[in-house]
Amino acid sequence: MWVLTIDQRASRRRGDRVPELLGALPGAGAPGVVLGFDRTVGDEVQGVLDDAPTVLDVVLRVARLGEWSVGVGVGPVDEPLPASTREGSGAAFVRAREAVERAKRRAGELPVAVVGDDGGSAAERAADAEAVLQLLASVAARRTDAGWEAVDLVAAGLSQRAAAARLGVSAQAVSQRVRASMWPEEAAARPLAARLLEEADVSGTGVSA
Repeated sequence: MWVLTIDQRASRRRGDRVPELLGALPGAGAPGVVLGFDRTVGDEVQGVLDDAPTVLDVVLRVARLGEWSVGVGVGPVDEPLPASTREGSGAAFVRAREAVERAKRRAGELPVAVVGDDGGSAAERAADAEAVLQLLASVAARRTDAGWEAVDLVAAGLSQRAAAARLGVSAQAVSQRVRASMWPEEAAARPLAARLLEEADVSGTGVSA
């Protein structure tokens, strides 16, 4: 199981962006979402996921918005699960808190940290996952609006020619935007990031009684 704690950076200068963030994240009942994202306290948001690719997708959605720190806690959560993440407990919640505090001390467009089991291969996998997530998040955070327009369409399955027709630009322009956005590199690295997140979860079921 994965608990994500997401904290707004420089909220006093930027104002409360939690509603904007919640609108961009998958809601309760969406695939991979165990407990939907909700404001926990102040400008902090938390959710519980049971699918590594969904964890990755959420991190990159947050990177697209910018001005957030993300902590990923890996491990079991206590059952029965509550109705809200605010009432949740378990190792993954504790680790998510540790992760987001560590992320907040970092610089960069989207500081992200992953905390798993304290020792062994799971800890190594968590560190590896953190490195790959940080890299992918940095790429996503630096993507231009024009780049996102092209990437959104290509990632949805459109050919570059079809994407060009949709955007009213040349196929060459779409190709240039996709390359500049490093979408092929991101797409190739996504399965690795998801696998490392899965391998960091030594709890298996992700729940504890």
